[in-house]
Amino acid sequence: MSVRNLEAGTVIDQRYSIVSRLGAGGMAEVYCAQDLQLGRKVALKLLHSRFSADPDFVERFRREASAAAGLQHPNVVGVYDRGDWDGTHYIAMEYLEGRSLQQILATVGPLAPSHAIDVVIQILRAARFAHQRGVIHRDIKPHNVIVGEDGRARVTDFGIARAGASDMTETGSIMGTAQYLSPEQAQGHAVSARSDLYAIGIVLYELLTARVPFSGDSAVTIALKQVAEAPVPPSAYNQSVPQELDAIVLRALEKDPGDRFADADEFIAALEEVRAGLTGAGGSTAVFGAVAAPGTAATDVATAPVPVPLTDEELVAQAYPAEPLPPEPEREGHRGAWVAVAVILLVVAALVLFFATRPEQVTVPNVVGSQLGDASARLRNAGFDVEVERVQNDAPRDRVLREDPQPGTEVDQGSTINLTVSDGPGQTGVPDVSRLPRAQAIRELKRADFQVELDEEPSDSIPRGDATRTAPPGGSQADRGSSVTLFVSSGPGQVAVPDVVGQSEASAEGELAAGGFTVSVSEEDSGGDAGRVLSQSPGAGTEVEKGSAVSIVVSREAPPVGVPGVVGEPEAAARAALARAGFDVAVSEAAVQSRDENGLVQSQDPGAGDRARRGSSVTIVVGRFAEAPRPDPPPAGNQ
Repeated sequence: MSVRNLEAGTVIDQRYSIVSRLGAGGMAEVYCAQDLQLGRKVALKLLHSRFSADPDFVERFRREASAAAGLQHPNVVGVYDRGDWDGTHYIAMEYLEGRSLQQILATVGPLAPSHAIDVVIQILRAARFAHQRGVIHRDIKPHNVIVGEDGRARVTDFGIARAGASDMTETGSIMGTAQYLSPEQAQGHAVSARSDLYAIGIVLYELLTARVPFSGDSAVTIALKQVAEAPVPPSAYNQSVPQELDAIVLRALEKDPGDRFADADEFIAALEEVRAGLTGAGGSTAVFGAVAAPGTAATDVATAPVPVPLTDEELVAQAYPAEPLPPEPEREGHRGAWVAVAVILLVVAALVLFFATRPEQVTVPNVVGSQLGDASARLRNAGFDVEVERVQNDAPRDRVLREDPQPGTEVDQGSTINLTVSDGPGQTGVPDVSRLPRAQAIRELKRADFQVELDEEPSDSIPRGDATRTAPPGGSQADRGSSVTLFVSSGPGQVAVPDVVGQSEASAEGELAAGGFTVSVSEEDSGGDAGRVLSQSPGAGTEVEKGSAVSIVVSREAPPVGVPGVVGEPEAAARAALARAGFDVAVSEAAVQSRDENGLVQSQDPGAGDRARRGSSVTIVVGRFAEAPRPDPPPAGNQ
């Protein structure tokens, strides 16, 4: 079926009720839906039906959900659920009230440099978090960045580039949107974290200039420019961009990945240094929601300095300009009286205007200790604007540490409240503790300021009780004070003992050795074939540690013994004697002339006293006497 134009009220997978259509991508339609189980709104992405039958497209769609579901970060759109419905596939994601960067750029045009830096640093934090977990986005662009009502930028669409959303065709590994492709992506080469940094550099360029550095009539033309052409510095289109910021953008857009920033942290550090200079110089702090007035260029709205509020005296002077003084009277006393009256009138007017126009005074609510989202919502609902400054702190990320003006202060309604918010304790490297004894591994992790959670896993190479690995892995970056799972070896894994009874000794030993077992062999006399396995311990199917010992008992050939003589014995006695000696008995018969020899053994093979292996066969010949037929009586007539 087609997933386009689903009507409001349509229920997906007996859980998600469609509210409205939000938009479309190359692979999927996106709807606002109500989660009927949890009572919350979600963004529901449904794969186009024309792709649902293609396993490659379905795999990309699933990979997007799997990649994003593991990325829980304030600057990443969360993924809640994934499933199948009516022949297609869907992803349920966090629903955000906000606009994409693409929509914001279309509304306000270029952003002030300091504001553009703030947005890009948030995008870089999302990329850094993903890169540290081995996830490369591959399609970062303004369309995939949502800015919420609290001003937070969040990256969506992790997992590559769905077909159709890309302007590029898929050839090898070329996936993404042409205007944001790194040169290596455009050439079909392997991508890395620096490929994402290139795309973020183009996003920064576009935020500063409201245009991309490379454009053309086709995706191929744009891709060729990505590979071969040098970008024009952003300051050529926006004179408010300082040279230092030009240099950062151009470094991010280097053709050779090795010439770009090493990682997101280095990119962030460079931007923060430039932002500090802009703040010191009184840089603009434009608001996302700003919209150009009719007839005003969007660039002016985004980059113009913030107007300075007039003082009360200046407002009075604007509202009541001073009247020209009357002509100087002939008498000095009259002149002084007029001046006094004019001054009094001005003072009265100023007081009237001040009390008439003075904003209503309201009390600043206390939001210290709250989460940023809750604090911002509470302050905005009370009529305040909110500015956020993040600092590294041991408190959990997004917790409000301070507010200025302080709680309880009486301020003008509509004032700006400055919140100091924890950016978390920062990150540090996870030490590699593999193969260390458990106690030592725990000490190393705690010394690095991590909490430790223990788990066990089998290992064939690491002794029981020693560390095998950590999650996150050693050498990666993780938040200070966060939990690291330490895996400790529980020894070799359990394996089932194979069944070798009835096999030859050599075959049984080979199979057990291949399974990682050690083998011990004992022998036992048996009437069966020599060299065959009679029994094993542990028995077949028993779960034991790999490398355990398995004992097998093998039949051995018994030494030959003397065959008892049974010639002249009745058949039954002969059979019993031979059986007691360990022989099988074969019987044949021969005619005898005497009734006395009937049923007696006439001969045997092997003979009495011969030596033969127990279990072998001895043949005896038993005599059988046949009565001679009686003659018929003569006929009665001959008597």
